[in-house]
Amino acid sequence: MNNKIDAPKILLIDIETFANEGYFWNRIWETNIIEITDYMNIISFSAKWLGGLHVTRALCDYPGYKPNNRDDKKIVEDIHKLISDADVVIGQNCKKYDIRVLNSRFLYHGLTPPATYKIIDTKIEIKKVLHLPSYALNDMADYFGMGHKLEHEGWKLWKKCYAGDKSAWQKMKSYNRMDVILLEKLYLKIRPYIHNHPTLGMFADKMVCPNCGANKLQSRGFAITKTCKYRRFQCLSCASWGRTTTNIQENKPIVSI
Repeated sequence: MNNKIDAPKILLIDIETFANEGYFWNRIWETNIIEITDYMNIISFSAKWLGGLHVTRALCDYPGYKPNNRDDKKIVEDIHKLISDADVVIGQNCKKYDIRVLNSRFLYHGLTPPATYKIIDTKIEIKKVLHLPSYALNDMADYFGMGHKLEHEGWKLWKKCYAGDKSAWQKMKSYNRMDVILLEKLYLKIRPYIHNHPTLGMFADKMVCPNCGANKLQSRGFAITKTCKYRRFQCLSCASWGRTTTNIQENKPIVSI
C-alpha cells in the first residue's frame, strides 16, 4: 500500500554556469575588472522530482548549439517550465546562488516569474540544527557516508566545454547529475530535522506527516504552548514530529502573563 500523497510536486535541482568574462589590469589574483565582455550564463542543469524522474541537460543537447556560444535561452526556458510546475524546490545553497542566478536569466530572456513555490535550502537548514566542520555538499555527503561528488580537473573542464569538447560535456553532465543524487540523499536524511518544512498536509485530504506526506502517524503526547494544547504525533515513516491544529483546551479558561 502506498502511504504517500500524490502532491505536492517536489523538485530537486542544481545548475552549472560559465563564469563572467572581462578585462583587468594588474596581477592575476586581483579582481578590479575594467569591462565585462560576457555575463554568467547557465550551461547545464540537473533536476529530479522527489521519488520520480531525473533529467540532466546541457547547452550541447539543444539544436543549433555551437562551441564558444553562450546562448542559454532554450535551457533557461526548460528550467522555467520545471520550476513553474513545482510546489517545492530543493537545492544546496540555492537561496544564495541557484535561485538568484535563475531569476537573473529568466528576466534577461524576458520570462515572467515562475509560479510561486516554496524553497528548501539544505545548507541553510542543516546549519540551523547541526554542528559540522563544513557545510559543503561533498563534505556533508562524506560525513553521512552517502558518497562523493564526481571528481574533475577543475576550471579546465569548463574551458573544454566552452570549446565544444564532447567528452568534457558528458563529464559536466555527470558531475551535475551526481550533485542532485547527493542532494536527494541529504534532504531525505535531514528531513525530520527541518522544523519549518512546507506543510505537506495542505495538499492532502486527510491527516498526514507535515514533512513527508505519509499517513503513518502515531499519537505521542501533547504539544503545549502558553495558552494552547495540541495532540502531538510522530511519523512512523520519516520520524518527523507534528501536531494537530485543533486546540483541545479551547473551552478551558486560562490565565496567561
